[in-house]
Amino acid sequence: MSLQTQITDDLKTSMKARDRARTSALRMVLAAMKNKATAEGRGPQGELSDEEVQGLLATEVKKRREAADAYRSAGRAEQAASEEAEAEVYAQYLPEQMADEELEAIVDATIAEVGATSPREMGQVMQAVMGAVGKQAEGSRVSALVKAKLTG
Repeated sequence: MSLQTQITDDLKTSMKARDRARTSALRMVLAAMKNKATAEGRGPQGELSDEEVQGLLATEVKKRREAADAYRSAGRAEQAASEEAEAEVYAQYLPEQMADEELEAIVDATIAEVGATSPREMGQVMQAVMGAVGKQAEGSRVSALVKAKLTG
């Protein structure tokens, strides 16, 4: 079963269970999938690959977490909680995130392999690390670790 089909089935289940928050979040992500398929010329009923769906979900999770931070800093805790809840719904469909120790080992090995010694070479290291970890680590997490390693 494709990820898009699984999300559609989960939407039906959440509607039957009258889970408004989950239903709303799943409807939004399905709308984003339809928009992406239409924009790419596949039509609104076009099927996205699992990798495309995961990329879309990762983007949506990032947007929701950034919005939650903005709401929290503005003193709007209720809206921040709502955004965090949506992010958690989307994150359930993403691959398991890599452990910090494992990510650090990959970053160390990549820095040694590239021969990077300064923050100016961060781009090369980031490209190699992101290729190695794929969707198992968020770019911001990798970036912070690489920056910390290269700045000493």
